[in-house]
This record gives sequence, C-alpha cells and structure tokens, in this order.
Amino acid sequence: MKPITSFYPSVDGNEQEREQFVGYLEELLTRIDELKDPERLTLGDLPAEEDMYKPSDLPIESSSVKKVIEELIELAEGHRFGNHRYVANASPLPNIPSLLGQVMMTLVNGNNLWDVEGTAAARAEVKVTSMLSKIIGYDPEKSGGFTTWGGQGAVFQSLRLAIARQFPDSNEEGVPQNLYAFCSELSHYSLFKSMQAAGIGTNHLIRVKTGDDHAMDPEDLMKKMKEVISNGGVPIYVLASTGTTDTFGIDDVKRVKEICREVEESHNLDPIYLHADSAMGGMYTFFNDYPLVDNPLQFKRDVVKELSHFQEKFRSLKLADSLVFDFHKLGQTPYISSLFLVKDASVFQYVDLNEEETPYVGNRGYGSYHTSYTLECSRMGSSLPIYASLIGLGIEGYQRLLAQYIEVNLAFRRALKSRLPNIAVTNDVSPITTFRLYPGESQWEEEKQGRLTRQEVEDINKLNSRFAEVLGQKRDEIYFGNTSRQRYVTVQGGGERPAIYVQKFFSISPYTTVDCIPEYIDFLERRLEILEKEVLCQS
Repeated sequence: MKPITSFYPSVDGNEQEREQFVGYLEELLTRIDELKDPERLTLGDLPAEEDMYKPSDLPIESSSVKKVIEELIELAEGHRFGNHRYVANASPLPNIPSLLGQVMMTLVNGNNLWDVEGTAAARAEVKVTSMLSKIIGYDPEKSGGFTTWGGQGAVFQSLRLAIARQFPDSNEEGVPQNLYAFCSELSHYSLFKSMQAAGIGTNHLIRVKTGDDHAMDPEDLMKKMKEVISNGGVPIYVLASTGTTDTFGIDDVKRVKEICREVEESHNLDPIYLHADSAMGGMYTFFNDYPLVDNPLQFKRDVVKELSHFQEKFRSLKLADSLVFDFHKLGQTPYISSLFLVKDASVFQYVDLNEEETPYVGNRGYGSYHTSYTLECSRMGSSLPIYASLIGLGIEGYQRLLAQYIEVNLAFRRALKSRLPNIAVTNDVSPITTFRLYPGESQWEEEKQGRLTRQEVEDINKLNSRFAEVLGQKRDEIYFGNTSRQRYVTVQGGGERPAIYVQKFFSISPYTTVDCIPEYIDFLERRLEILEKEVLCQS
C-alpha cells in the first residue's frame, strides 16, 4: 500500500517527485488532446442521455493516480471545446498565460481573504485593480477592487454597498422597506436575484423600457424614479447594462448619471448608487485610448467605425460608482475570474467587519491586506489568472482579439443577409449577432414598428423556438445560442408587449475568423432545410 503522501506534491521540491507530477499532467493533456477533432465541437462523442447522470459509489480503497486520470477523461467525453465551432455564448477558450496563472493559483492554494494566507493572489489583486482602474479612468490611489463570483457577485456586492452607504444601521437593524432599484428590461437576471437575497424584494425592482438599440430609455428611467418618489419610495440603486447578455446593448452611463443627479437635487436625496454591469462589455474599455484616426494596428475601416461607437460609450464608465470585469467572458480566462471594481475604496467601510468578528484572521501585527468587507470568507486566488492574462496579452493583444470579433460579426451579418433573406439581423454590430427566422420574407421592420398582431409575433416565436431545437440537435458540429427574450415589441391592438425569440451567433474564440463564415452559413442552410421539411409535413 502506497503511503498517503504519495498523493501529494513534494514539500522539498525534489526532482523525482516533480517529474512524476509533471508526467501526470502530461498524460492528462495528452488524453484530452486525443479527444479533440477540428471537425467537431465536442471532446469525443456525446454520451447517451441515459448514461449521463447515473448514481455512483464511493470507492473504499485508494486508487492509483492513473485510475483518477481515466475517470476524469471519461467525464470529459462529450464536453464542448472552445474551438471555432462554438458560437453560442460567452464561454471562451482560456489563453495559455491565464491557464498558467490558474495552475499557479492551485499550486500555492492561498486563501485570498488575507495576504498572510494568500500572498501571491493578494499581490496580484492589488496589481490588476490598479491596472484596470487606469484603463477605466478611476484614480488608482482611491479605487479598490477584489475578485468575486462573476457579474452576479459584483451586482450583489454593489447593491449591498448601496444600501449600507445610505443606511449604515441596516447592517444591524435590517433593510428599510421603501427602497427601490432600477435596471433595463433587458438586464441580466442577476439584479433580480440580488433583490431577493438582499431582502428588498423583487417587487421593488423597477424595469425601464429599452429602445431599438437595446439600451435603457433615459426618459423612462426619469419618469419611473419620480413615480417611486411620489409614492414614498427611495431610489437607491441603478444598474446600467454596458453590454447586455443577448444583444450587447449599452446603456448611456453618462445620461443615467445625469438623471441620478437631477433626481437627487430636485428631491433632496442622498446620492443614488450607479453600478455599471460591464461583465460582458468591460473589455472594450481597452479601446478607450486607442487612436482611431492613426489606427496603428491597421484594423479595417468598418471595424474602426464600430469601435468608435464603443469608445464613445465605454469612456463614460468612469462615472459609475462600481463596475465589473468578467475575464472569463471576453477576457479569455478560466472560470471563475471576475474583478469587482469600485471608484472609491472608502465605501468598503460601510460593510466591513469589526475585528472582534474575525478573531482568527487579520488582527495581527503582520499582514496588511485583510478583505473582511467581502461577502466571501474563503476567496479563491482568481486574480492570478487575470494578472497572467493581462501581462501575457497586454493592451494591444486584447485590442487585436476584440477587434477580430467585430470583424467576424460584420462578415457574418453580410453573409446571412445575402444567402438567407428570410432571416433578419436584430441587433447592432458587436461580438454578438442575434437573428430571427420568418416563415416567408423578413418582417423585422414591421415587427419592430408594432405592425404585426400578437398572434403573428407568437407564431414567429414558435418557429424560432423550433429552429433552436433543430440547430441544437447537431450542437456537436456547430453550436449556436438562442434566447427567448431578445427584446420586447408592441403589437396591433396594444396590451402587454411580447418578448421575441432569436438565435445568437457569439464570436468568442480566436480561432473564429472570417474564413469560417461560409461554414456557419452552410450549417444554417442545412438545418433550415430540415426545419422546412418538418413544417411541410405538419401542414
């Protein structure tokens, strides 16, 4: 029987044990690579549904590491792999520097709660907070930040700060019952969940209408804020989506901030907290200082045109009280690696714990980085893969990658319109293209203008829902995304506006290039033919 220490890395750095560990890693990588096929999206074949989730028994005796590798490889069978065939969602292929950072994170295995326990990650967290503050336009001497569990974590953290900043006693006495938050009707559901968790309640979440650009209507925001105030409510928080999940709609942060100030002044209110949910779009702030006229990286003219729109919008993010970078989206790092960034780090004092509440960490004569203000106690060191990725790619590396996504989407839109006239593109240019199938010629313009009946919209929704199923049947070949709420439209006769169903093309891999576009269109055509035959059989 092997000693139990054989399951652990060496503590003295000896060459023999290191080579053995590296050998295990090499075998794991080799076995994964053997499952890769550039003509398929999955690692190996998709397992049968009935084989996916069978009950398992815990072994009584220890297994060899090779047996562990066998079991891990079996689990990987059928797992999607981020090559050019994955165009469904914001699930990237992590870059090599970030993978090295992830390995480093697990090898040092520090708790990022306190720099004494997580020195490497704490140092990286300070560095990335400073780097990204400068990109945004925050003062790095005043800003603060920490890694958290995605955009959801950032929204919850910011809502918590908003409440505690304005009502410090709420930490002890509970949340006042007349608080309200505001967001776009197309915002991610993270604020909905946060309203539940914070105890404010989802009935106090006010959704603001959006326009054709999928951005929040500032005038509707103003109107709804005043309605809340007239009924005795307190507007405490606004979430501005800067890159919505499905369409990449970008709220006008500057105008939203102006409205908050107008409402504060006219009604003698404390400052309303503004959080920019930049989980999806935050990486495009890397173009904030890019000289578009000189265009040193020689991006194509139509790409530069789109980047100029982004530059104008994302330069305003510095007006927000906080924002988030989801590096495990367009930052191309492993899950989960998100940085929550606040403009003024002094706001953390409103949610920090007293020393007597943390008797075993932080209250020592050593260690200077104790993050007792985070909701997490134990915190993974995900600042390490973020830092490694930032150092590895640099600003220009990210600019080249992000511009490529725009170029690919421009080409995809052109090809889609040229070859499939009964499909309409339904959002502005971004790393995402949403498109909607019609039974005959495109009726998108009529639908946007409210000239279709509710029944017609619902019938088109059903067609697109079925199209999504037909596409998904071959998701091991090419995987497109879809959403049942891309936007809302008015209909003849009025009444509640229905949401519309669309398909999504999300350029998320560096291997997704303009040369791949014909392959995507061919796939759509083949699946569309199957759908049309199915519809004919039913009629």
